[in-house]
Amino acid sequence: MSREARYAYDGLDRVFHEKARLGIVTSLAGHGDGLGFSELKALCGLTDGNLNRHLQVLEEAGFVRIEKTFEGRRPHTRCSLTDEGRLRFSAYLDVLERVLGEASRAARRPDIDNARLRTKPA
Repeated sequence: MSREARYAYDGLDRVFHEKARLGIVTSLAGHGDGLGFSELKALCGLTDGNLNRHLQVLEEAGFVRIEKTFEGRRPHTRCSLTDEGRLRFSAYLDVLERVLGEASRAARRPDIDNARLRTKPA
């Protein structure tokens, strides 16, 4: 990354950076054996349609594996991170940590008149 484009953050993969997909991948990252569709839907607060669409994007990127089976006569969908998905999500989080650190330091810069920032414009 060049010095001029210091804040471009190319490592922030747009597939992960969408709010719902970030929630989905974070949920799956904490469950190595995956989650059922209903569990994942409840954890992320999504509708069936929203979850389906975001899972489709993640699956097409190769980050999520979707397994459809039957438990008795009922269909069961289980979602899990692929090895590639786990690796890429970890790299994404590394960049995000850097972004947060730089943003936090920039927000506390001593050369900014904090009193001026706290006052409301006239």
